[in-house]
Amino acid sequence: MTYAPAPLGWSAERPQAVSPSLLTVAVAVVMLLIFSAGWHLPLFGEKADEAASGLLRVAFLPAYGLAFLLIMGRPWNMVRVTVRQPFLIILMVVVVASISWSIQPDVSIRRGFAVGCTTLAGLALASRFRWAELARLFAITYCFLIVASYLVSLALPSIGVMTEIFPGAWRGLWMEKNGLGGLMAFGACLLGAAALLNPDRAKLFTLFAGLAIGLVLLSQSKTALASLLLGMTALGFVWIVQRGPALGAAATWAGVTGALLLAMFVLLASDMLFEILGKDATLTGRTEIWTAAMRQIEQRPWQGYGYAAVWSDKSGWGPLAWIVNDAKFVPQHAHNSWLEQWLGIGLFGLIAWGLFYLQTMSLAVVAVYRERGAMLAFPFLVVFTLVSLTESIAVVYNDFRWVLFVSLAAKLAFSDRAQDEA
Repeated sequence: MTYAPAPLGWSAERPQAVSPSLLTVAVAVVMLLIFSAGWHLPLFGEKADEAASGLLRVAFLPAYGLAFLLIMGRPWNMVRVTVRQPFLIILMVVVVASISWSIQPDVSIRRGFAVGCTTLAGLALASRFRWAELARLFAITYCFLIVASYLVSLALPSIGVMTEIFPGAWRGLWMEKNGLGGLMAFGACLLGAAALLNPDRAKLFTLFAGLAIGLVLLSQSKTALASLLLGMTALGFVWIVQRGPALGAAATWAGVTGALLLAMFVLLASDMLFEILGKDATLTGRTEIWTAAMRQIEQRPWQGYGYAAVWSDKSGWGPLAWIVNDAKFVPQHAHNSWLEQWLGIGLFGLIAWGLFYLQTMSLAVVAVYRERGAMLAFPFLVVFTLVSLTESIAVVYNDFRWVLFVSLAAKLAFSDRAQDEA
């Protein structure tokens, strides 16, 4: 195996590379801030009226435009990074094809266009930024979100702090405490990686990583806390592996052993795990949604019901009505990224997503031993994998996490060396 060099910096390794301009960075940061949806709750509140809902439909258009600006800067790089993602291309083709059999074609067209633009945004980031620059970009974005979350929660607790179902739990800029906690769990990992990949800004990014951890705790989300612990463990694993062959071998042995022990604990002591996470055996009703979704999948397993068509407010019959009657409330998604694909775009879409995910994880594991960027990608992907089991975060239109996933997946296949040779 080839191990990464010991120095943590990047500029000394690639002195010939030209850093992106301040304007390019600003365009990317603004684009990510729009996708974060951190502006939704402060502007529209919990119950947006019809006029606000109409505005929300076009609120992400500026982000699409900024993504195309990034692409236009280096269009050939965009082509090169895209052709390295055959399964992602197939996945998007299935999304488009699902319009033809969708139970609500107009909804699938609108949301299919949105997820296509969201995916292009992730590819644009991978085509324009090297690993250290990408880490710095994510860190800057999270710095804005962290500061805004603290300001809103402290200065306007009526917006940033929940008062009904979970009184006292912080939600910051998002609708629920799990929204704040989950995003900050990702953010702490990304900021920690940014500190390691950018030594000149290590103190600043480490400080904000600590602030992100504070928001996870203030959100009172045990699931987010579990994600945070897993992600920081993964970051520590990559850091140790890349110290040298001896430490790498020891860390690999310990990591594999720890993963097996954790799997055994989940299988043999699930009741204790639920108690630790503050969940019941239904995972707060999720298993009821999964059962209902599977029954609907059985009726149309091959093609599904059309991309994102099931969850439209206009759907008062079929899959959505059945799920409402069974689960006793109206879910917004399947609460499982894998069932979501099967339900929406059928078995072929599920297979395409599975292959894209496997390609990404395989490249990430290899990168742990060869690529400095694994410090950024591997912890994020580990947390993404965990969250995807209980939330629909894959192939989601206008979703911050999907943009980050696509950018890291594409970057794993489009190395800094390949980018610099363009």
